[in-house]
Amino acid sequence: MPADNAPLIHLEDYQPTDHLIDTVALTIRLHPSDTRITSTLALRPNPAGHAGASLALDGDELVFVSAALDGAPLAADAYTVSPDRFVLHRPPQRPFTLTIDTTVNPTANTKLMGLYRSRETYCTQCEADGFRRITYFLDRPDVLSVYTTRIEADAGTPLLLGNGNPVESGALGDNGRHFAVWHDPFPKPSYLFAIVGGDLDHVEDVFTTASGRAVKVAVYVERGKRERAAYALDALKRSMRWDEEVFGREYDLDVFNVVAVSDFNMGAMENKGLNIFNDKYVLASEDTATDGDYANIEAVIAHEYFHNWTGNRITCRDWFQLCLKEGLTVFRDQEFSSDARSRPVKRIADVRVLRSAQFPEDGGPLAHPVRPRQYAEINNFYTATVYEKGAELIRVLKTLIGGRHFRRGMDLYFERHDGTAATIEAFIACFAEASGRDLAAFSQWYEQAGTPRVSARGRYDKAARQYTLTLAQTTPPTPDQPDKQPMVIPVALGLIGESGRELPLTTTDAAFDNGVLVLDGAERTVTFTDVAERPVPSLLRGFSAPVILDLDLPDDDLLVLFAHDTDAFNQWQAAQTVATRIIIRTVAALRAGQAAEVPPGLAQALGHFLDARALRDPAFAAQVLSLPGETDIAREIGADIDPDAVFAARKAVREALAQALGDRLARLYDELATDAPYSPDAAQAGRRALRNGVLSLLTAGGSAQGRTIGEALAQKQFAAATNMTDRLGALSALSLVAGEAREAALAAFYDRYRNDPLVLDKWFALQASIPEAGTLDRVRGLLSHPAFSLANPNRARALVGSFAMANPTQFARADGAGFAFVADIILRLDPTNPQVASRLATAFRTWRTLEPGRQAHAEAALRRIAAASPLSKDVADIVKRSLA
Repeated sequence: MPADNAPLIHLEDYQPTDHLIDTVALTIRLHPSDTRITSTLALRPNPAGHAGASLALDGDELVFVSAALDGAPLAADAYTVSPDRFVLHRPPQRPFTLTIDTTVNPTANTKLMGLYRSRETYCTQCEADGFRRITYFLDRPDVLSVYTTRIEADAGTPLLLGNGNPVESGALGDNGRHFAVWHDPFPKPSYLFAIVGGDLDHVEDVFTTASGRAVKVAVYVERGKRERAAYALDALKRSMRWDEEVFGREYDLDVFNVVAVSDFNMGAMENKGLNIFNDKYVLASEDTATDGDYANIEAVIAHEYFHNWTGNRITCRDWFQLCLKEGLTVFRDQEFSSDARSRPVKRIADVRVLRSAQFPEDGGPLAHPVRPRQYAEINNFYTATVYEKGAELIRVLKTLIGGRHFRRGMDLYFERHDGTAATIEAFIACFAEASGRDLAAFSQWYEQAGTPRVSARGRYDKAARQYTLTLAQTTPPTPDQPDKQPMVIPVALGLIGESGRELPLTTTDAAFDNGVLVLDGAERTVTFTDVAERPVPSLLRGFSAPVILDLDLPDDDLLVLFAHDTDAFNQWQAAQTVATRIIIRTVAALRAGQAAEVPPGLAQALGHFLDARALRDPAFAAQVLSLPGETDIAREIGADIDPDAVFAARKAVREALAQALGDRLARLYDELATDAPYSPDAAQAGRRALRNGVLSLLTAGGSAQGRTIGEALAQKQFAAATNMTDRLGALSALSLVAGEAREAALAAFYDRYRNDPLVLDKWFALQASIPEAGTLDRVRGLLSHPAFSLANPNRARALVGSFAMANPTQFARADGAGFAFVADIILRLDPTNPQVASRLATAFRTWRTLEPGRQAHAEAALRRIAAASPLSKDVADIVKRSLA
């Protein structure tokens, strides 16, 4: 039967558990197919629960062996057990111990939740509800327990790691079996439990905390990859120091271990003292990792480390509070990366992600509040809304109350809620107290789905030297929320004169303070006085709120901002807005059968910008030179979208820019070349980012001759590249030019990296992203490639995920074949790994915005998935909501 009738869990139904588990003692005897787990739980009735209630423990596909109460075997009629549940009918109304033996098969665990094997390494993934796949438990985040874990294994598994600190280890006889005991003194929920067993290499160091404690830090990787773990270790130490300096948070255990595995459904997991990572966010060398990979490793290492306080020491009362740990920690890792690299460039990159991933989610059938009110499958709510929009809300809060009050609020949160499972209300209360502000209206951001649209209209009275600005907000209806309330939106702003200078801001409006106008109703008007010349408003500086801004400004005014705005984000945004308008006009022209006409103003402005700023700030220039993507354009069009027309329009504008800027671009490409030894630091990475952006635009060309020059440069760079960034940048440029050169480069890339899985993921992803009619056949063929395995999440995401998420013209082919193909893969994956399958299903989230023919094909594919039997609740939930 399809799993479309899974019961909904509602926030308002939360009840404390009837029992508490103070300590957990686990003995885990590792075996590839028959691992035995002995769990001894020290329980007691919860004073806040229901007196005399039975004890119902969660399970999932467990094999029950035996159970004992206070050391005595339980009578058969004292309990009921199934693979998914253990119920003790009449538990003592006093503290007691319950010992349960179970067995699991790690090798057969293709869901990669609970205890499983990644190649020869045993590892665990317990968030959100994977611990119940190891032993019966109250598997919910508000049950906090102190864990002691004994791990036993044979000689082929020499490394045994657990949460907390190492306590004891030794041999078990003379047959090579051995054991290790780990103890975590900090109470934690079961989703943070972890073990690792394997034969791994590592790099290690000692980090000295602010109070002088020595902490052993180590990164464990597969043998032969040790040298590729050095950057992750360095990022870890920098994260630890930054958290001490910026948030006053010191690490609390004697060891901190990171383990990289090849098979992982997520990016990484913050288990207390034992972070387990997808190896793509650990392994790096200049020959195998791009600058983007290095930046991602730095960010994800930091993110999981920062969870030690925002997620572990203070966790979530229930899964509806997921953004309390994830949104807050994303904000923290964004701040860390901003301090480590370029703050403006990082802000632009984060907003690009928000707009490409979260805005479409907010505008489609999968829209949900940052704190959902209900769910059928919690794994489907690890979303861009919870993470990226959740981080934006922390930034909004900081903007509203100011940096000093924000830090006081964070300190109060750590002080008041350390060792507890908290809620959004408890979090916000700390900042209300610290700032003396009423934040009840701000809390609406957590309850209301959708992206607010802010419209702006300005009027300048030259005679009165006054400028009047009117802002208005609306939020479109979303599933289950047809009526929207006004949000509290801080709009950071400035005024740029026609002369290019920043104008002073003078007003008596109390809603405007320190450069920020708070829009907290449907509309607000503010008048600035003593404005000496006609201003151009610079609104939403630094992207001060996660909204869509509708600007009542002509292109010429936007180009004034592009040339003169003192806010780097808005300078970039002005160029993006002009480019978006041009591309959308070109889409309309092409759909009407007219020729594309690209006005010269943008090219001229870009040329002046590159002459003045490119070599001075190449990382920022690379962002400016990158045009809005196809998903950005489609989002602005909103409905009746023809992906082919969007692609063709964007391509035409790129060609026009390349033709107009050809000489400048070629000269800049040469000027950015360097013989300096490779470093992933921000300065070098910025130069490479701009050089590869220039190469991509040159390869787009403006004429046959232009394309020939760009293709020749790409071939030369590919052959001479000494690092992965330049090699992949050249290959990416060549991938857009059909012909022998592309196929030869793809073949050479594969031959060089055929034995490196992470690099081959790039090879698969690049081919799946080629916007050509033959790509679907190419992808189908790659499914049978010897290096491809649908069972590996990274490989599945690289090939099928890239096709579905990063290739709009081919996924949304007019004949529906792209939709049908992805539906086939979802149905193949669902029985073995429903989490990966459900992630792929989210590719259909914008299907209703397409033109009618494509809509019909997408709906047919979704209904075919929905009708399949059996169907996991993960996939059924996504498909049901997509069709609602």
